[in-house]
Amino acid sequence: MASVAAGYLPILLFLAVALGLSLSFVTLPMLVAKLTGAANPYPDKLAEYECGFPAFEDSRAEFDVRFYLVAILFIVFDLEAAFLFPWAVSLKHIGLVGWGSMMLFLLELALGLVYAWKKGALEWE
Repeated sequence: MASVAAGYLPILLFLAVALGLSLSFVTLPMLVAKLTGAANPYPDKLAEYECGFPAFEDSRAEFDVRFYLVAILFIVFDLEAAFLFPWAVSLKHIGLVGWGSMMLFLLELALGLVYAWKKGALEWE
């Protein structure tokens, strides 16, 4: 019976460490913000920074969908780069089939880019 309980010890230890880390990632930034005065808002902090519109407005206000479109396109092509690195490292082992499948993947992404370009998704008015 003791050996069965000892088998669960690594799992319990993993859960305890994960719970401790997640709690510290939530509580420590809030504690540091309170201690350093980062939670004290003043007009310069509430000014427009990168997005170009006031940060705190009516939540029902219209929001330009182009921000989301650019973000989604960035994520798509960022994932492309993330898939290219492991492929390049293992190209010697995966052979011609791996090379062909990656070329098909890149062709699909290129077609998607051409489609987005033709639809005007990359133009900012």
